[in-house]
Amino acid sequence: MTPRNELRLLPWSGPEGKPCYLSTDDPDGYMSRLADNIESVQLGTANELLAHAHETLDAQDADPEDMRRLAHELAGSLRDVLRVATSRGDLLVVGDPNDI
Repeated sequence: MTPRNELRLLPWSGPEGKPCYLSTDDPDGYMSRLADNIESVQLGTANELLAHAHETLDAQDADPEDMRRLAHELAGSLRDVLRVATSRGDLLVVGDPNDI
């Protein structure tokens, strides 16, 4: 098993919004691949949402409800992207410094 300081932060939350971690020696195992796939979807969704945000912000007829909905979606997407960045940054830190 992976030492405690090498736990992978997963791209989803547990009960009550608490972070979930994976401990494994197999970066190609089922849970690792599932986490990789979900991260990929989250990053793709963030990219699409960013394009939508530009369109909405450029629209002259965007109403306050559209802007609130957009802000809510952007906040959720930012939370996901920050979790992915934190997880990937943690993976880089625990990697072999000679690999850099």
